[in-house]
Amino acid sequence: MKDDTANNFEIIKEETVYDGFLKVIKAQIKHDTWHGNEQLEVTRESLERGDSVAILLYEQDTKSFLFTKQFRYPSARRGEAFMMELVAGSLGFNEDPVEGIKREVEEEIGYSLKNIEKICSYFPSPGGCSEQIHLYFSQVSSHDKIFQGGGEASEKEDILLTKIPLSEIKQLLRDGAINNSISIIGLQWFLLNKESLT
Repeated sequence: MKDDTANNFEIIKEETVYDGFLKVIKAQIKHDTWHGNEQLEVTRESLERGDSVAILLYEQDTKSFLFTKQFRYPSARRGEAFMMELVAGSLGFNEDPVEGIKREVEEEIGYSLKNIEKICSYFPSPGGCSEQIHLYFSQVSSHDKIFQGGGEASEKEDILLTKIPLSEIKQLLRDGAINNSISIIGLQWFLLNKESLT
């Protein structure tokens, strides 16, 4: 078996095969293999949607997490039409992730943020999508809601602010009621790192 640090690859050719709200790139690639000395030549596709930001918000005075609910077409096809998620959104070209998450929180639920803590950056589906998600945490109070929220009208967003008490979170996670990666990762991080708030 080869040294597991080997990582040589070459992108021979790329072409855009779909260019809508999302973009699909098709590529011819050659890369090292773990077994044997030959390189493998393959055709692969990547869903391109840019990077995203998300944030776990804990409202101290109500001891609640702030979630959004909105219609999601892809999950609706699997029986989950109105998804409960953390505030999240796409980053603009070269947009700073911290500025991006402040904008998304204002647009979606109407809160102003002060202190923002980085949780992690990760690839939610690296086998098919190039998107990287930058995940954050912030504590707020109900007095920080100073904007209307509800989503960006020009993007036809319709977003409901939903408060989930901290006391219910572990059971919701056990029951699978929270079923998207940004929410699961954010909440598990909170339970591991913010025990003093519980």
